[in-house]
Parts: sequence; C-alpha cells; structure tokens
Amino acid sequence: MKVELIAHTPDPERLAATAAKLCYSSSDIGSLREGLTDEKIASFIDMLVSIGHESVMEHVSFTFGIEGISRACSHQLVRHRIASYSQKSQRYVNENGFEFIVPPSIDGLPEARAEFDRIIADITQGYEKIADMLTEKHKADFIAEGLDEKAAASKARKLANEDARFLLPNACETKIIVSMNVRSLFNFFSHRCCNRAQWEIRAVADEMLKLCRMTAPHIFAKAGPPCVATGRCPEGKMTCGKMQEMKEHIAALGTGSQEV
Repeated sequence: MKVELIAHTPDPERLAATAAKLCYSSSDIGSLREGLTDEKIASFIDMLVSIGHESVMEHVSFTFGIEGISRACSHQLVRHRIASYSQKSQRYVNENGFEFIVPPSIDGLPEARAEFDRIIADITQGYEKIADMLTEKHKADFIAEGLDEKAAASKARKLANEDARFLLPNACETKIIVSMNVRSLFNFFSHRCCNRAQWEIRAVADEMLKLCRMTAPHIFAKAGPPCVATGRCPEGKMTCGKMQEMKEHIAALGTGSQEV
C-alpha cells in the first residue's frame, strides 16, 4: 500500500484562520491576513478546533494518491460522499494477470493462503479466456460493420473488458486519487481510524492522517476516532475497549513535516 499527499491548499492553517476571523471582524480581508502571525494562527486554529467551528475548514482541501489497495477497500472509501474520486477503470484497463491484495489473516494461515492463491489463479485464467472470447466475437462484428482489422481489434478488446470484469474479485488491486476538504476528512478519520474499522481502510486512514498532521498540525491535532477526538467511545457494548492504546497510536502519527 502506498498513500501519498500529492496536493493541498497552500498555507492551509492561515487560510482557515483568515476565514474564521472574517466572521467576527469588519476589517477588510487584506488587513486580516496581514495581522495573522504564525503564533496567532496557531492559537486561533487551536481555539477553532476545540470549539468545533468546522465550517471554515471547508475552504482547505487535500488530495491523496492511493495505490496498492483492494477493490473491497475502495468500495468503502467512495462511500464518503463529500469528496472527489478518480479510480483506475476496469472497463478501460486490461486486467490480465491482475495484482491482488491478500488479507493478513489469510496470508498467515498456509492452508488458507494456498486455497486463496488457487482461486485467484482460476479467476485470472477465466478472466483471460472470457475476455479473449468476447474480443474475437466483437472484432468479427466490427469488421462486418466495415471497420478495418486494427481498429476493430482495439475497439473489441475495450468492449470485452467491460463484461469480463464481472469475474474480478474484491481482492483485485486498484489505484485511486481522492480529494477531500478538511471537514470531510474529520468525518472520514472519525469513522475509519477507529479500531473497529476494517483493517485495510484503517491503514489508509492512518496514513492520510499522518500526512495531514505533517502539513497542518494544529488543524488535525484532535482528528481521529471519537475516543481520541472527544475522549468518549460511541460504540457502547461494541467498543474495542482499547481507548488508551488508540490514543497512543493516533498521537504517534504525523511527526516531522511534509512539503508538497
């Protein structure tokens, strides 16, 4: 898995502080910005985070490149609606010999891993066979319609991928670019950094939070699952019971600095 912060709003904490101060001041925007020293920005952002004034955080966005995750993970990721996504298409990208993600629980059990690999091999072979069959059929149809052989072959393969992909499993590797504003990221981290989140998307969320903290440490100082952000777990009887461990884990994310 690889998670990379590929872009973000310039000087994110200054922008959020400027937007917040504007709500309570009659000064012009230029004057507001000139009066914001680094110390004032840090203090003001800390105050905004502590009182939950999140609307001004929507002016700040982060864009991540995520590779080496499964379709099972990306299906969870795109459920977060206030975001923008661009994902590798299984319609337009040929998945012959596709890469796949193996859950640690399966990888750690030799007999389960052997069965997993056997099934993946069968799916790979079946995908390639069906894609080839469909390609030949579509190619013949296109030639009959008057296309030359090269153009017919290219168009046929793309059309074959469209239906052959129905065989591909959730384990299939994918790549995705994700953009979210800070308020949406707060919500994302609240759900996906939780110890009860599925292991793969939790790992993605932890990496994203680490990169965010390296870029805007005051904005994301309290970001994370509810037990970290508020000191309370909303899961009731379903709690993981590891609040202190989670606090230590989240606190350790994001040391250093990130330049984009």
